[in-house]
Amino acid sequence: MFLIVGLGNPDPKHANNRHNVGFKLLDALNRNFGLSKQKPKFKGLLTNGNIVGHKCIVVKPLTFMNNSGACIREIDDIFVFHDDMDIDLGKVKAKNGGSSAGHNGIKSIDDSIGPGFNRIRIGISHPIEKDDVEDHVLTDFTEEEKLIVDQVFKRIFKNMNFLIEKKLDDFSSKSNQQ
Repeated sequence: MFLIVGLGNPDPKHANNRHNVGFKLLDALNRNFGLSKQKPKFKGLLTNGNIVGHKCIVVKPLTFMNNSGACIREIDDIFVFHDDMDIDLGKVKAKNGGSSAGHNGIKSIDDSIGPGFNRIRIGISHPIEKDDVEDHVLTDFTEEEKLIVDQVFKRIFKNMNFLIEKKLDDFSSKSNQQ
């Protein structure tokens, strides 16, 4: 069984923010793979079902980004999707473990369960000015950016088998091919 987590902020005003790309990915994943209806449980919204022949639980923490770890129990196979400003919009990188790199949602999970989980970072690009970081992650995608993000999601779904098999380099490589 796998736990797939998408990070974001549950307040409706953040629904289309760049910081909520993890939530948006899970909504699309649920539709794409026909997973169960979301139900509140463990301080999150849970769905379950099968993805490429593997039983999965999919979670959107409702604890806000900076407390994401409060919702996640320790399970061997955890996949967390989240935004990353240091990756170009439209690109994906997957790895196991590592540092939070300043991402408060990842830091919260690290604090709760340790750093040994799979991280799928979805690029949202960096703002031009360093002082604009908070505004950047809490603003909505433009219409053009939404199209790019939709294409990223399609490539992610197409390559879920590599992710589930923990072939993270193959997953990253193939998910970045146009």
